[in-house]
Amino acid sequence: MEQAAVEPIKDQVTQTHLTEDIPKDRKCTVIGGSGFLGQHMVEQLLERGYAVNVFDKRQGFDNPRVQFFLGDLCNQQDLYPALKGVSTVFHCASPAPSSNNKELFYRVNYTGTKNVIETCREAGVQKLILTSSASVIFEGVDIKNGTEDLPYAMKPIDYYTETKILQEKAVLGANDPDKNFLTTAIRPHGIFGPRDPQLVPVLIEAARKGKMKFVIGNGKNLVDFTFVENVVHGHILAAERLSRDTGLGGKAFHITNDEPVPFWTFLSRILTGLNYEAPKYHIPYWVAYYLALLVSLFVVVMSPVIQLQPTFTPMRVALAGTFHYYSCEKAKKLLGYQPLVAMDDAVERTVQSFRHLRKAQ
Repeated sequence: MEQAAVEPIKDQVTQTHLTEDIPKDRKCTVIGGSGFLGQHMVEQLLERGYAVNVFDKRQGFDNPRVQFFLGDLCNQQDLYPALKGVSTVFHCASPAPSSNNKELFYRVNYTGTKNVIETCREAGVQKLILTSSASVIFEGVDIKNGTEDLPYAMKPIDYYTETKILQEKAVLGANDPDKNFLTTAIRPHGIFGPRDPQLVPVLIEAARKGKMKFVIGNGKNLVDFTFVENVVHGHILAAERLSRDTGLGGKAFHITNDEPVPFWTFLSRILTGLNYEAPKYHIPYWVAYYLALLVSLFVVVMSPVIQLQPTFTPMRVALAGTFHYYSCEKAKKLLGYQPLVAMDDAVERTVQSFRHLRKAQ
């Protein structure tokens, strides 16, 4: 993340007027609040009567009810003003998994998160809610209704996931009820929805290039995709339940739509909803996987001569061709979680929000 001198973007007098009557336990900061998930988080928090600060490296939107702080996540001097005086911090800042930047993943996901933990303690924050990932227990083989009791992946599918494991361990390990500092991790899977900068735009770009013709495997593998509003709901529930039950601290929770769907059926619904053809040719899973391994080997061999970044990788084949869906029973029982938006409605709302990418008939 780029380092910047921190200063609130909002007029301090106006912000004080807006929040002076709000008790501290309704004041929070969203780290990464300019991003896809972060913006939805801010909107739902405001709707529920919270006062919200945003800390990020850029200001991603305008809202007179939000105080923005710009800076470097790894710099405590930048971060501290955004956390001082709030009860809860939602930490959802992370580089995009597709960025393939090992140094950046480690710096933001691990080093930056350790700084968040330390700064929360210095600022008197009582609750830290981390956006983790269900992929921290996924090794590229089938997971069906996986629970939080499954061990962390010994062979993570990529370096992003490896650093998310380090991040989650650091946050959960920092839970300390004796010092009034409670932490938890929310593990969503396959986040999608309006303003998503990754899944739908990348899918449509691939379709435009003719790269969405093949189904890997038999097309029956079930996967969790989670509507962004449900992910936010899980975070807020965790924060509110922590206030009433400190025993929930130090725990991770899967948050999904609780409606696993065939991976290729989901993609096809997005594609056909935007007037693109659904994939129709099948390629056996293991054929695709070994082809991807060969491509990866070729990239390694050629790396001294030319830097290549293939999109056809073993990790992506595994994500597309295996079962990976997760149980929400723990979140239902301990957090009172139920999805706010069902899958059919979620897909429809997402497709409508991307109608500007619709293929002309």
